[in-house]
Amino acid sequence: MRKKLYLLCGLNSERKLIVDLLAILFGIGSWLGINSVYVQLPLLVGNAPEGWNLPSYLVVIIQLGNIGPILYTAALRIKSFRDSYLIVALLVLGSCAAMTTAFVYDQTVHVFGAERSVPLFITVFGLSLVGCTSSVLFMPYMGRFKGIYLITYLIGEGFSGFVPSIVALIQGVGGNGECIAVNGTDPNEPPQYTSYTPPPRFGTRPYFIVSSVILAISMVAFVLLDRLAVCRREYAAVSIGNGNNYAYEPSTPNDEETRSAAGDAATTTKGKVSLDRTNYLLMMVLISVMCLFGNGFFPSIQSYSCLPYGNVAYHLTVTLSSMANPAACFLAFFVQRNSIRSIVALSVVFVPFAAYALTTAMTSPDPPLMHNVLGDILVVACWTLLVGLVSYIRLAITTLLRCEGGQTLVWVGVASQLGSLVGSILSFTLVNFTDTFQQYYPC
Repeated sequence: MRKKLYLLCGLNSERKLIVDLLAILFGIGSWLGINSVYVQLPLLVGNAPEGWNLPSYLVVIIQLGNIGPILYTAALRIKSFRDSYLIVALLVLGSCAAMTTAFVYDQTVHVFGAERSVPLFITVFGLSLVGCTSSVLFMPYMGRFKGIYLITYLIGEGFSGFVPSIVALIQGVGGNGECIAVNGTDPNEPPQYTSYTPPPRFGTRPYFIVSSVILAISMVAFVLLDRLAVCRREYAAVSIGNGNNYAYEPSTPNDEETRSAAGDAATTTKGKVSLDRTNYLLMMVLISVMCLFGNGFFPSIQSYSCLPYGNVAYHLTVTLSSMANPAACFLAFFVQRNSIRSIVALSVVFVPFAAYALTTAMTSPDPPLMHNVLGDILVVACWTLLVGLVSYIRLAITTLLRCEGGQTLVWVGVASQLGSLVGSILSFTLVNFTDTFQQYYPC
């Protein structure tokens, strides 16, 4: 255990603490903008004209950000360019979009006969370009470093949800909604009630300003990671081609890590470790399915699952779920080996938690154990473990597939975003065009 803690702190000769730190800060910038929006949803849904349907709109808009990976992949086939320039541009875009969100999140535009949060949708699209493109650009970029730094980056990517959650916990949600009687002028009329929610410690505007500053710090960290000589010396033995198209040279020190990660699913050919075709496709399909539910479907129905239990339960669910992501990545430091069997087993464990979350959403506005402390605890715990399992399975599959080279990490990102897109379209259709999910009205 002590040796693992030393490894974690970068106190051995095989890793540089400065590279770990910069990789974490770089990873934080990947999905921080989008996670900031998700964590702020308990406050946004109360004021947005879309109400509880707002998450389903945002999930679809976020998936529209996949135009970024598509354009990037197409550009690689036309012309060679330094991917580091594009990464800097994306992080600058994310910082500007987060700052703009701070001032337009509550603005609406009359569209198709109704008020819509169009300015928020536009800025969220800008943030989604950063997150979606990071899957096929940021993570493969880190693949050129020694394998120990890929997990470090993924921990930073997990912190992109943890950091906004900490800020949100400090911010608070104000409390559960209360029914307040509205006095009428006619004493013979029955009393009218309106819902009142106590305000948080500080508003949404300061929250997104903080997010913008963190994204700017992430951009500076990447520039240092890309330019400092001490960081370049931590590259693995790779041949770098166009963009992120690179291959690992055989018999490098990293191969031992890769063999350990691939476990019994790997075959060795001329010193190179690789998965057989069946297991390779299985992992691609599995990571796509995990993202379908974890990134596309469940975020859209989370409000229906949690809000009937109160604003506090929803707030805790969102924040603790975001913290589960880096916790799952942190756990990877203490796991010596990931195998096909362990990944499949964890995917089976995921099923009952997903079933309970779906049940609570479909039975809204009267889910199981409503107005009961046990119900609050169960729904918060279920969602936290659900997100944690999805995060760990994704990380396990990513580290397992790393041995296939830089292009494989690109395809991992493609599979992830394709699954997320399918899930978002499915959830948007069910939430907005069917009566599958019903909103709860306290008054």
